[in-house]
Amino acid sequence: MDPITLVADQFRASAKIKRNCADALAPVIALAGALLADCLRAGGKLLVCGNGGSAADAQHFSGELLGRFERPRAGLAAIALTTDSSTLTAVANDYAYDEVFARQVQALARAGDVLVVLSTSGNSASILRAVEVAQAATVPVVALTGRDGGKLAGILGARDLEIRVPTSSTPRIQEVHILALHCLCELIDEALAS
Repeated sequence: MDPITLVADQFRASAKIKRNCADALAPVIALAGALLADCLRAGGKLLVCGNGGSAADAQHFSGELLGRFERPRAGLAAIALTTDSSTLTAVANDYAYDEVFARQVQALARAGDVLVVLSTSGNSASILRAVEVAQAATVPVVALTGRDGGKLAGILGARDLEIRVPTSSTPRIQEVHILALHCLCELIDEALAS
C-alpha cells in the first residue's frame, strides 16, 4: 500500500471511531468528570494505573492534573501508580505482577479517593486486582476499557463507571482513551473553576 494512503486511512479510521463514540460516551464521561471533580474538591486524590500503552496514558493524565491542562490552576492530587520502578519490581518479585497496583491501592487509597484504571482488553490481572482492592475499601472506580469490557466490566459495582470503547482495535481504543482523559481534564477544570 502507498504510504500516504496508509497514513490517510489511519486518520480516517481514528476519526470514524471517535465520531461513532461521541454520543454514546459523552454521558458517562460527563458523570466520570463530575465524580473526579467532586473527589478533588473534597480533598481526595486520584490513583491512576494501566499496563503498557495504558500506563503511559495513566501517567499522561496524572501529569495533566498535577501540572495543568489548558488553564492555569493549582496542582491537583493525582498519582500514577505506574511510575515507581522500585515499588513495581519489588512487588512483582516478592508477590506477583498481579499485585503491583493492588498493593499500592491498599496502601494509598482512603475514603473519598477514586481509582482510575485503563485496560483496552478489560482482562489485565493487575488491573482486576487493583479494582477488587479499591472496592473492598469502598473507593469508586472509573474504568476505561475497550472491546466488550472484558472481566473488568463484570466486576464493576454500582458506584463504578465504565467508559468502554466498542472496537477490537487496540490503537483505536487507546486513541479514544486519550481523548476521554482530555475530556475529563477539561470537565475537572471547568467544575473546579466555578
